[in-house]
Amino acid sequence: MSLSPRVFEFLLALSENNHRDWFNAHKDWYQEAHASVIELADALLEEMNKHDHLETETGKKSLFRIYRDVRFRKDKRPYKEHWAGGFRRATAKLRGGYYFHLAPGNSFIAGGFWGPNKEDLLRIRQEIAADAEELREIITAPEFAATFGGLQGDQLKTAPKGFSREHPDVDLLRYKQFIVQHDFSDADVHTEEFPEMASTAFQAMRPWLNYMSEVLTTDANGVSLI
Repeated sequence: MSLSPRVFEFLLALSENNHRDWFNAHKDWYQEAHASVIELADALLEEMNKHDHLETETGKKSLFRIYRDVRFRKDKRPYKEHWAGGFRRATAKLRGGYYFHLAPGNSFIAGGFWGPNKEDLLRIRQEIAADAEELREIITAPEFAATFGGLQGDQLKTAPKGFSREHPDVDLLRYKQFIVQHDFSDADVHTEEFPEMASTAFQAMRPWLNYMSEVLTTDANGVSLI
């Protein structure tokens, strides 16, 4: 299936009229666009389940709400100006998440570890400090590099506490997030092949996600934590 052009038309109109009166007056348009995004998410979920084991049950359940929480924000626009969703990998052994983002001129898929907790972040850094060779081989492999370019995410300006600034892998140790992203054009998003294209990009993450899953489910001695 292909995403209805009305979906991006709605987002463009919303970006110029981001207030409740306009949204309520165009609720039918929102519901039409929402239904098309659900169909796309269902198609993407079907493709994803061909190569990974996901906890997410339906495309609808994968979608994030369009309503913004503005209670503690200066930006009081009540609605997001994009569609987005995420898939969770099933079982405690499969770590990392998948994310998709749809907006005119800004559509992409991403994955990884947006906000690792303190314990997980320390465990990742311990593994990098001990031996980063396998991780570097994964993220510099031709398919991974061609699809994502490299790792993204917030970084410290220097080495994290407890790790040397002179460590040869300090560039990896500085990461606070471990994320990859692949962009798509509007034309890509509106083709019949987009669910398969997005799924293929997600699949290119798998060696990296599997490596990180192994790290996060074992201690520094390789003993299982689950």
